[in-house]
Amino acid sequence: MRADARRNYDRIVEVAREVFREQGYDASLDEVAKRAGVGPGTLYRHFPKRENLLDAIMQSWVDRVNETTDKALAFEGSDRELLLHWFEDYVGLISLHKGGPAKITSAMGDPNSPIITKCKVLSSANDRVIERLRADGALRDDVETLQVCRLVGGVATVADQGSLEPEAVRPMLAVVVDGLLK
Repeated sequence: MRADARRNYDRIVEVAREVFREQGYDASLDEVAKRAGVGPGTLYRHFPKRENLLDAIMQSWVDRVNETTDKALAFEGSDRELLLHWFEDYVGLISLHKGGPAKITSAMGDPNSPIITKCKVLSSANDRVIERLRADGALRDDVETLQVCRLVGGVATVADQGSLEPEAVRPMLAVVVDGLLK
């Protein structure tokens, strides 16, 4: 990629991240192009579909998911607190952009989703925490990763759409945690 094309690509991703954070994932791509100082043609050459742009934005998020999971697994406390902290982190990870929790949660388990690769990263991270708790004998036997992703994602969606503060979300997550533990 030529240097000027690379600069345009990086600028579009940076601006799209800002616009999506402000307006949600359904924000106008023309607005993204305008703020990035490029024409719509340049934006669409780099990102033929909205999903391609979302994928580029989410790559740094994938790195954050992996770091957050490692920190969760290093947590030294009760199984209940570990799971509650992980769920709070999980909600934070999928709530970086307005509308993100619904978009990501609805894509979970959909093999045709354009963001399925990123969903698999999140699901795998969740599975690592679940397996740790399962090895400790702390989880109910019927707990499945996809169900947990959807359940916590549902709480995150309600929080996102209702503009709830973390203090209002924690008690809901505590109910989920208590339902999953033995």
